[in-house]
Parts: sequence; structure tokens; C-alpha cells
Amino acid sequence: MLVLTRKPNEAIMIGDNIEITILSIEGDQIKLGIDAPKNVDIHRKEIYLTIQQENRKASKTETNFLEGINEYFKKKS
Repeated sequence: MLVLTRKPNEAIMIGDNIEITILSIEGDQIKLGIDAPKNVDIHRKEIYLTIQQENRKASKTETNFLEGINEYFKKKS
């Protein structure tokens, strides 16, 4: 992990097209501004992990369901 020290209104660059700026520091909270292309998804980590978990659930199809579809199309033939 790369650790950088920045003050308010200072920024870091990720690649050529993502800029993260420290907007303010208030107590134990830091406000970040992220300037990135529209095709780059940006999520808080807890939201990202939830999305990944839901995608894994959605990709798992029960075998019985698939077998039922297979039988349906066999009967139609």
C-alpha cells in the first residue's frame, strides 16, 4: 500500500485521468473530490463489496432450474 500525506486542496493523480483532491479535514473525517472519466465506476468500499456479493449470488443458478428448462425444451421437440 502506498501511503501519501496531503493537505487540504492538494491532490494526487492515478494514471493520466484520475485526480483525487483533499477538499477538507474535519476531526476524523476527510472529504475527497474525485475527478475521473464517466466510464470509471467509483463506490465506497462497503457498497462495492455488496455489489460484488449480489453479483455472485445472481450468477449462481440452481441446477434444478436448469434441468427443468432442459426438460421443457426436450418436450417441445
